Amino acid sequence: MTVHFIGAGPGAADLLTLRGRDILASCPVCLYAGSIVPKEMLVHCPVDARLVDTAPLSLDAIEAEYVRAHESGQDVARLHSGDLSLYSAVAEQTRRLDRLGIPWSMTPGVPAFAAAASVLGRELTVPEVAQTVVLTRVSGRASSMPASETLSAYAATGATLAIHLAIHSLERIVTELIPFYGSDCTAAIVARASWPDQVVVRATLGTLLARAAETPVERTALVMVGPALGVSEFRESALYSPDYHRRFRS
Repeated sequence: MTVHFIGAGPGAADLLTLRGRDILASCPVCLYAGSIVPKEMLVHCPVDARLVDTAPLSLDAIEAEYVRAHESGQDVARLHSGDLSLYSAVAEQTRRLDRLGIPWSMTPGVPAFAAAASVLGRELTVPEVAQTVVLTRVSGRASSMPASETLSAYAATGATLAIHLAIHSLERIVTELIPFYGSDCTAAIVARASWPDQVVVRATLGTLLARAAETPVERTALVMVGPALGVSEFRESALYSPDYHRRFRS
């Protein structure tokens, strides 16, 4: 028996990976985050599968489901939104599984920041403009940020910022970032990327608060900031230059 953690992707049911789909089809038990995982994804589960919405459950109750399946010798598919490596609360579950001696595996999914970049139609790393993407958040009710991980520290690098779980602190974000990026720097809010009801707010740092007030969003939204999001004049990469010699090109 194994608990299979699966990244369900940003929302659209067809952004589930093929591996994730196949694991779903093989597991008699599926635990899924019903508030942010589309029910259309559950069509891949066996018709007689036990489906458990974990949205109203505590961690202890989720652990009890794992123990129940383990005692019955039933594999579990555990669907989490986005990718498991970011803000997924998987680490606290695998730690408990290790203590219980229950095997587990991880299957990655399409992360929210990648879906947001696709919605915006932008590459987040542009030659000689920005070559680093910072995936971060601000302190919230679920957990606080380490003291050394501040928006101003990341902003000082000029990197592209993908700020998760922070729409409630939009005014603070704008106030902290303008001294580093300037009020004309491109910014955006993408909520529920790839869902039918996705929301996209395009602005500059200086106009972001006003634009957001016109289209209020909450909870599952990403705040994206950085010059790479809006630049049109930049040096082309040498990767495809005829003068760039590499082993795949004679």
